[in-house]
Amino acid sequence: MRALCRRPSLAAAATVLLTCLPAGRQDLSSGVQVTAADLASLLLVAIAATVAFGSRLTRPLPASAAPAAFAVAPARAVASARAAPAAFAVVPARALVLAPVAGAAGIAMLASPDVLASLPGYVRYLQVFVLVPLAVLVTVRDRTDTLIVGGALVGAAALQGLVGCVQAVTGTGASYAGERVRAVGTFGALDVMGMASVVSYGALVLLAAGLAWRGKRRAAALGGAALLCVPLALSLSRGAWLALLGASLVVLFVHSRALAARVILLGAAAATVLALGPGAGSDPDLLGRRLASITSAVSQPDQSVSDRYSLWLTATRIWLDHPLTGAGPRRFAELRDAYAPIELSSGSDTDDPVNGFQRRPLLSPHNEYLLTLSEQGLLGLAALCACFGSMAWWAVRAAVPAAAGLLAWQGIDFLYGDVGGPSTVVTSVVLGLVLSLVARPPAAGRAGGVPVALGVAR
Repeated sequence: MRALCRRPSLAAAATVLLTCLPAGRQDLSSGVQVTAADLASLLLVAIAATVAFGSRLTRPLPASAAPAAFAVAPARAVASARAAPAAFAVVPARALVLAPVAGAAGIAMLASPDVLASLPGYVRYLQVFVLVPLAVLVTVRDRTDTLIVGGALVGAAALQGLVGCVQAVTGTGASYAGERVRAVGTFGALDVMGMASVVSYGALVLLAAGLAWRGKRRAAALGGAALLCVPLALSLSRGAWLALLGASLVVLFVHSRALAARVILLGAAAATVLALGPGAGSDPDLLGRRLASITSAVSQPDQSVSDRYSLWLTATRIWLDHPLTGAGPRRFAELRDAYAPIELSSGSDTDDPVNGFQRRPLLSPHNEYLLTLSEQGLLGLAALCACFGSMAWWAVRAAVPAAAGLLAWQGIDFLYGDVGGPSTVVTSVVLGLVLSLVARPPAAGRAGGVPVALGVAR
């Protein structure tokens, strides 16, 4: 408790690390799954509220309001009064970017035909996109706090990556093409994107740190980022591969445009050689087939891609009937069958050693933007895009590669995925870390603790 009082950012780090606890066997019919990380996120919000409220109570008095103390040392009093606004800016003004997100979700809930059914979805949305990010912003106050949370992301990524590699080698992962060779970490087959998300976060943090550091630390950070690409490849997540590629280019671009251009040219040359080189016509292996399926996702989509297109169409149809405020949070699953095309599958097959074979219903459109559009309408989508757009603009303008890269990965990931599962808590912490990096500009950060190690321009 003393450590938490001194460094409340430890609660954010614990929230990330607790997501690595094995979920055990999960019952899809039990409804909402409350994990240890969810409980830790509630503790994080409570600690942040205490920090913010306590800071206001202990705000130094102005010079005119403390005659005795300031009569003894007037120069010190004036300095303290001038420093008070910066020292006690617990919640920066840029945190207001989260207000429209909360407001649009609240309007969608109140406008829902079934308010009680939408209430749990509203609370979950508020937790992921408002409360936890705001709590991380309050508790991450200086460079050390940022390194604590960033280190927790790297540690969780390393642990998940190690477990995933063991699963792929020993055949104890999630099932793919009839074999249990897909790396999913401790999240299991029911959250097949969880490991890929956490590993990607860790890789981007290490990449940004490696570009900012020098000497042995640079080599260690960049080497760690490269090693995390191994479990990411074994996750067989096509979307995560594309998101990490795009986010890495964003990190390079924000750090140095010249370096980004050289990497793009080198990558294009390597891709050309691989495409025209010998062996291109041979039968590709598992990774090769998965990679090749990216280019055929439009012309010859497999069943998972075809179902995703059908779910996107379903979300669009729901929105057309509820254009402004949507159908209400968590109502997509209820309305899916009434709007879905006939070719949509009844469910998705999952299989791993812990949960065994299960038929998982398709209860979301696997696209956060379309999910928000169908459940919260144009107001909700506009608020979400304005929030992400504002943070992206601040990250690029202030030259913060880590924030720009993490936000780019999340923005791309939301094109083919949505919030859900134990890894969602990590996503909310990442959004809070991004907000903390961009909420305090670099000029103030040299005195106030903006972390140069994660890529703030010097």
